[in-house]
Amino acid sequence: MAFKKSLILLALLAALQSVQAQVSKVTMSGQVSSLPKKQMMPFVNIILKTEKDSAFVTGTITAPDGRFTLTDIAPGNYFVECAFLGFQTLKTPITVGALSAFLDLGVLEMSEDAQVLNEVTVTGAQADGVDARLDRKVFDISKNLSQSGGSVLQALKNLPGVTAGEDGKVMLRGSDKVAVLVDGRQTALTGFGNQTSLDNIPASAIERIEIINNPSARYDANGNAGIINIIYKKNKQEGFNGKIGFTTGLGALWVRKENLPGIRPQSRNTLKLNPSVALNYKKEKINIFFQGDYLHTPTLNKNEFIDRYYDSGDTIRQQLKRNRSTNVITSKAGVDWNWNAQNALSVSALFSSEKILDRGDQPFFNADLMRRRRLWQFLEDELKTTVTATASYQHKYAQPGRLLNVGFNYTFHREDEKYFFTNIMPDFTGQDAFKLLSDENVFDLNADYIRPLRYGRFEGGLKLRRRFIPTNMQFFPGLNSPLDSLAAGWANYKETIPALYGNYVFENRKFELEAGLRVEYINLRYTVNPSHPTYKSDGYSYAKPFPNVRLAYKFDEHNKISLFYNRRVDRPNEVDIRIFPKYDDAEIIKIGNPALKPQFTSSLEAGYKTSWASGSVYVAAYHKQTNGTITRIGTTVAATAVPSSTLIYNIFQNAGKSYNTGGELVWQQDLNAWFSLNVNGNVYHNSIDAFSVENLYPVRSVYSAGRQQLTSGSTKVNALLKGKKTELQVAVIYQAPDIVPQGRTGYRFSVDAGAKRQLHKGELFVNATDLFGTLVVRKTIFGDGFHYTSRDYYETQLIRAGYSFKF
Repeated sequence: MAFKKSLILLALLAALQSVQAQVSKVTMSGQVSSLPKKQMMPFVNIILKTEKDSAFVTGTITAPDGRFTLTDIAPGNYFVECAFLGFQTLKTPITVGALSAFLDLGVLEMSEDAQVLNEVTVTGAQADGVDARLDRKVFDISKNLSQSGGSVLQALKNLPGVTAGEDGKVMLRGSDKVAVLVDGRQTALTGFGNQTSLDNIPASAIERIEIINNPSARYDANGNAGIINIIYKKNKQEGFNGKIGFTTGLGALWVRKENLPGIRPQSRNTLKLNPSVALNYKKEKINIFFQGDYLHTPTLNKNEFIDRYYDSGDTIRQQLKRNRSTNVITSKAGVDWNWNAQNALSVSALFSSEKILDRGDQPFFNADLMRRRRLWQFLEDELKTTVTATASYQHKYAQPGRLLNVGFNYTFHREDEKYFFTNIMPDFTGQDAFKLLSDENVFDLNADYIRPLRYGRFEGGLKLRRRFIPTNMQFFPGLNSPLDSLAAGWANYKETIPALYGNYVFENRKFELEAGLRVEYINLRYTVNPSHPTYKSDGYSYAKPFPNVRLAYKFDEHNKISLFYNRRVDRPNEVDIRIFPKYDDAEIIKIGNPALKPQFTSSLEAGYKTSWASGSVYVAAYHKQTNGTITRIGTTVAATAVPSSTLIYNIFQNAGKSYNTGGELVWQQDLNAWFSLNVNGNVYHNSIDAFSVENLYPVRSVYSAGRQQLTSGSTKVNALLKGKKTELQVAVIYQAPDIVPQGRTGYRFSVDAGAKRQLHKGELFVNATDLFGTLVVRKTIFGDGFHYTSRDYYETQLIRAGYSFKF
């Protein structure tokens, strides 16, 4: 009962980011024939009128084969009128809903005799913000004033239902198991399993972002929290046109927390640069486009203070400070060729080069900071190169909206990583290094078929993925090296996934149904260097169904309720099972687990949306159950195995069952012509059943935990002031404490602000993040024989300004 009261209270107080309205339009088509001969009738007058007052909307005449098409129809109730000399005028009631962009009325039969005609129901297109299906939210990045000129990761943090996780990840409703797509496809740029590099994709290159909490069967089954779809900009105006922009910024304006003694200074006054250009040329059947960005972002990437406490009485106080310099070049170019009205071919390529230099210090002290036990200094030199080539073919049948899409996508992603360490101990200094080279190759072939129906549409398709990643690790140990050089060597990751899906959509005046089934087979093999001291080759395979169902009832055009069911999977990514220890923290060491298995999640959700002339409210309640929860588990090495060791090993494990139950509120209100308020709130109850796991590296150790539970959530309030040419935005974000399998994270709070001014064909903006310096990442972890607390005072305060010009 207390939880229900908290849910209601927080839902009423909760918060949202501004959303961009979408124009909902539908195309309907059909054929007209005569009775009783059933001959197709050319030159029949087709008129669409509103049901309410018979006002004319649009019209056309049938082609020689009796076909007709009516375009750009907004949702609503209409009737289609067919008139031809010598035949009885035919009037057919029509309801344009919100599920299908194309509708097929089938064959409309005209007779000289009077007919009692049955009602025909047709569906329609998308709505705004939380769209009419209630399964997704759509956001125009240009409206996110407080994060203009930043990265995709920074832009996502301000969106409804999205919160910031660790290691540059975002979470939906408390889970970081999110599939991130680029233009509807998975790529190595954002990760095929885990999220990657979101902080190094310039938001200036992005047109909009879709957040899909309940994906249909046409999407890959991975990502239990949902899908984030990043849509790149692409202009299709006739002739030559484009946009040029430049953004600069300054971060780390002052020291938020002083260093521990004896280490190099933190980065200060970090200058950001982001020039961008978008070019487009369209003439008749050819459209050529190019998007290029350069992102220079020096940052205080990490400034984490950790206090470790051991049951033996030992206490270690440490700091991990990482000054990062990142330079990213991203470009995307392609050609669209519509060689006739029925066939089109698109070819595009994306290139990204991400150069990262990390200069870090990690001192280790005793409890009173009077004795330094160790100083670990490092230089990480990493180059990530991504190349993606895509070709897609589309065939349009004579029936509007009936499509066949065939696509091929190839992705190459190289991770070239070099670490150089200086290990300064009281009685010696050692020089150590390692080099990692990983080449990811992914081939995707897919075919999708869409056919409009009288009351909806049918979608079906297939996909085949081949993915292989050879990885090689070399260690170069120095004097008394702490590196486990025996764990070096090679490993090969191979994955094959064929999949089939079908999805059916039905809609009439009161009900909507979307039901789909995706069947995936996976064969994964991870081959390990036989000389590895701990891990052996492993893998798994399965063939499983992933159904989705959405049932909705429309009270009227302003009120709708929907019920969802979804089953999804999160497969371990290659880095999750990678067998090589990672020393970016000298004494809290991360390593993968080849025995890791997928986690499967079943989800139930109920959503309700009501709208009025100046706003709308969307509320949802959801429940997820996950089997085989994937998480990192930290353990120490028993004193009998390694005397006096204080190292902690974080290893991915399947921790059993976990549950996520909560509610979400999205409220948008235009209070007057110049002021609007957006509120989003998400409150959820996370629980993890008792579990026991065995870490094998570097020696066997068992960790057991009892049941854990906590109620958490997030709140976002966004206020927008609109003038004739100027807009001002303020965003307030609060994230409550949450649980992880071995502990909990602390609260987070920040305030962002931004302004934009229209200047003829140009646009000028300025913004600032974390105005009051309140955003700190807090965490507490409990293990067998130890616990630790941490606070990360990384760079959160940033001032940006930019200008863009369209031509």
